[in-house]
Amino acid sequence: MDDMERVVGAQRKYWNMGKTRKVSNRLEALNRLERSILQWESQLLDGLYQDLRKADYEAYASEIGMVLAELKFTKKNLSRWSAPQKVPSVLPIFPAKSAVYQDPYGVVLILSPWNYPIQLTLIPLISAIAAGNCAVVKPSEHSAESSRALKALIDATFSPEYVTVIEGGMEVSSALLQQKFDYIFFTGSTAVGKVVMSAAAQHLTPVTLELGGKSPVIVMGSKDLSLTARRIVWGKFLNAGQTCVAPDHVWVPEDLRDDLVKEIRVQIGQLYGADPLNSPDLPKIINQNHFHRIAKLLSCGKTAVGGRTDEERCMIEPTVLVDITREDPVMVEEIFGPVLPILTYKNLGKLLDLLQQDPRPLALYLFGGSRSEEERVIQSLPSGGVCVNDTIIQLSNPNLPFGGIGDSGMGSCHGKYGFDAFTHRRAVVRRGRMDLPVRYAPYGEKSLQALKKMI
Repeated sequence: MDDMERVVGAQRKYWNMGKTRKVSNRLEALNRLERSILQWESQLLDGLYQDLRKADYEAYASEIGMVLAELKFTKKNLSRWSAPQKVPSVLPIFPAKSAVYQDPYGVVLILSPWNYPIQLTLIPLISAIAAGNCAVVKPSEHSAESSRALKALIDATFSPEYVTVIEGGMEVSSALLQQKFDYIFFTGSTAVGKVVMSAAAQHLTPVTLELGGKSPVIVMGSKDLSLTARRIVWGKFLNAGQTCVAPDHVWVPEDLRDDLVKEIRVQIGQLYGADPLNSPDLPKIINQNHFHRIAKLLSCGKTAVGGRTDEERCMIEPTVLVDITREDPVMVEEIFGPVLPILTYKNLGKLLDLLQQDPRPLALYLFGGSRSEEERVIQSLPSGGVCVNDTIIQLSNPNLPFGGIGDSGMGSCHGKYGFDAFTHRRAVVRRGRMDLPVRYAPYGEKSLQALKKMI
């Protein structure tokens, strides 16, 4: 506890010196971070392989490449984002000039997860630095090699009074949450998100919660089932399904189910070969606990594709389940693994009525419908984000917010939305010397009607 207090205290002292607020200093810090990422690329890739068995291609595309793209986008726009925004003044305060200042919160805490340990640590950090904050970063202990590489990279790039990485397990996270931070950014499960929010409430600390949930796919028609299947397979089994916005399950019209399953089987073979457990492109499950949790879900319904496991290597091949009910365990909890239940429906309206009873998901995926059907679903089912005729790619556009709603989270990140998350928008009014007597007592001789018109 004392160590945590010293870390936070040192950062607050440094932040109060004002060095992080100058835009030129922020840009220089982002440039340093970019150079370090390029310098440490091989160590980061090695950490991702050791933790998750990610192929270099997938690791770069979904982690390092996204971070570098975020850096480039942020540096390009930072001066504009951080400039005071002039806004009109109103008659009652005439003469005056009004503006909104983009102020950093101060000392922030970033709690990152194990499934995308590089991306989901560094992208919030980029936003925090861009906004002018100091940051304490706590990566997940489950992705130990990636966390070790991140700590080495950050330690070599920044002074601990500015940005520091603290490693450790739940006890470290608990100790950090007892400290008074000015902002907390958490990525992880809904259950832990509630713990984080409860701890933050003790200090009235604002939070962003990037959580998860059971993101559904709704197939509404038979338009190009092969492409539909390919994109579902890619999004579902990326990182072995350990993705917060992975398609969790699929709803398909009854008469299309068998055709869709057939196409999914073909696409799994094309992406991962005849023996997916030995494919160099299929990541592993993060640890034995998660392996056993996911493996238990394989007993639900009927296995239509896959189903094999390798406990020693924590590998589960891409698996498709059919004849599933909403009461089965695989439909009750977030799967977060390479298991895809496929359920059927007869009437889209009744399906929407059913899904409106579920917690609001982080993502909603739609395939094969008309524009009017797409809009009907979008208007009927709130979600963090929507992707039509593809999966996952909504994350790749830095001009879009990424965040959840309800059980899937609160707040947004990426691009300007990430900058805004770590920024307090402060009202600043500068008055002129002219002083109208209308607001001062005594009020007896003043006209109420004139006041109403002026206001």
